[in-house]
Amino acid sequence: MSETTAAPDADLIHLELKSGRVVIRLRPDLAPAHAERFRALSAEGFYDNVPFHRVIEGFMAQSGDPTGTGTGGSQLPDLKSEFTNKARFVRGTLGAARTAHPHSANSQFFIMFAPAPSLDGQYTIFGEVIEGMELVDQIKRGAGGSGTVTDPDRIVTMRPASAPAA
Repeated sequence: MSETTAAPDADLIHLELKSGRVVIRLRPDLAPAHAERFRALSAEGFYDNVPFHRVIEGFMAQSGDPTGTGTGGSQLPDLKSEFTNKARFVRGTLGAARTAHPHSANSQFFIMFAPAPSLDGQYTIFGEVIEGMELVDQIKRGAGGSGTVTDPDRIVTMRPASAPAA
């Protein structure tokens, strides 16, 4: 995660968890299509009440599938990968979840608990947590190597910071 710098409101997302607010800074400089997709889905309320269906201690928390199975997504077409060597998967990084096919990211994302150099250049980085990472740390973990969560924590709401209050 880079230093906290001022970002235009359009690049800030408020992720509300049961424990409080997490602020995400989108990185359109790294992945413009992914940042715009995340912003647009957040603005329409797509992520509201969506579970963190896969959470692995010391690795990451994954969400963005309204079915909670890990196989769902939005009705929008999948995105072409936007891999970069300009940023690394470190604590607080947001990455686009996908299948084994590099151009299959849609709406699912993950937030890193710790660095994962094995993901660098293999997955799209499109944002970072700039406030509230201690709240992300409180997300309920899954069991076993798969990280599948029984009775998972959920996103309360997620909206662009520039969106009018509901």
